[in-house]
Amino acid sequence: MTDQTAILVEGLRKSYGRHTALAGLDLSVRAGSVHGVLGPNGAGKTTAVRILSTLLSADGGRAEVLGVDVLRHPDRVRPRIGLTGQYAAVDERLTGQENLEMFGRLYRLPSRVARARAAELLERFALTEAAGRQAKTYSGGMRRRLDLAASLIMAPAVLFLDEPTTGLDPRSRQEMWRVIADLVREGTTVLLTTQYLEEADHLADRVSVIDGGRVIAEGTTDDLKRQIGGDRLEIVLAEGDDTAAAAEVLTRLGSGTATVSVEDWRVSAPVAGASVLAEVVRSFDELGLTIVDVGLHRPSLDDVFMTLTGQGATSGDVGSTAGVPAGAAPEGSGPGRKGPPAPPGQRSGGDEQDLVKA
Repeated sequence: MTDQTAILVEGLRKSYGRHTALAGLDLSVRAGSVHGVLGPNGAGKTTAVRILSTLLSADGGRAEVLGVDVLRHPDRVRPRIGLTGQYAAVDERLTGQENLEMFGRLYRLPSRVARARAAELLERFALTEAAGRQAKTYSGGMRRRLDLAASLIMAPAVLFLDEPTTGLDPRSRQEMWRVIADLVREGTTVLLTTQYLEEADHLADRVSVIDGGRVIAEGTTDDLKRQIGGDRLEIVLAEGDDTAAAAEVLTRLGSGTATVSVEDWRVSAPVAGASVLAEVVRSFDELGLTIVDVGLHRPSLDDVFMTLTGQGATSGDVGSTAGVPAGAAPEGSGPGRKGPPAPPGQRSGGDEQDLVKA
């Protein structure tokens, strides 16, 4: 990792009709690092990635990748970047070898060079034995590895990963983490959006939390955890108990606003220390609330996320109140939108999601 800036975003703006996706986004990513971008659904993460990867035009602001203006010179940016989206963008009818050779040929590599590069990447991603099988026979983890390999055909200096491990089992997710860490050690700069806060904690050198199209907090994961400070008390109630009443108690006795996850009857709040626990238990007993589980722990990145945004990392569906502060109305994400057709040699598709190998 160096002090050079690989990605620079200043005042980036984008609206879809009356909906503002980006409202002056600022971002700076150091070369050779992993920069995590967190935010609730609809916060603008994918829109920012699509603009930086030249798939979508901005309404205003500045965006540079490796010193090149993305908005004015997208053709000079594309050969130097790669992008992997939320869902594997591979042709299921082709074999693993054929998929990678196809991408090489789309970049006008000679057949011999494309074949050699495909073989090299298949070996690197432990797919050599499956190279001759159709992609539709691959497991989810294998497809994701093949998808990432396709992003690396041209050995990009900057790689955009938009929720790359969505839907993977824990073992496959850890395999992807290892691959990403290896790429960064070799000098690749990675901008990572993720809904798995453990992933950001494990991989990211720095994290930006965005909400409403703006960065609302930034720093290392330890920096962000220190911002909310103290311990956090978390209580699980018996199903059917009054979570709103429990949240009022925790807000009154704690050191901050309580949050509620109605899906699992969980309430939590920052507290000054363990001394408050006895009083909380007594108050719950007086209200007839049954405690199924209780814990006191140091702040996690999930706590940071919920404190800053008022939502859990995977919340955002219309009608969901998971992770919403007591008394607050939930917000749903807007409808997915598709950008303009992908430039030659790239692919697009998906619900507000363009899956390309740039």
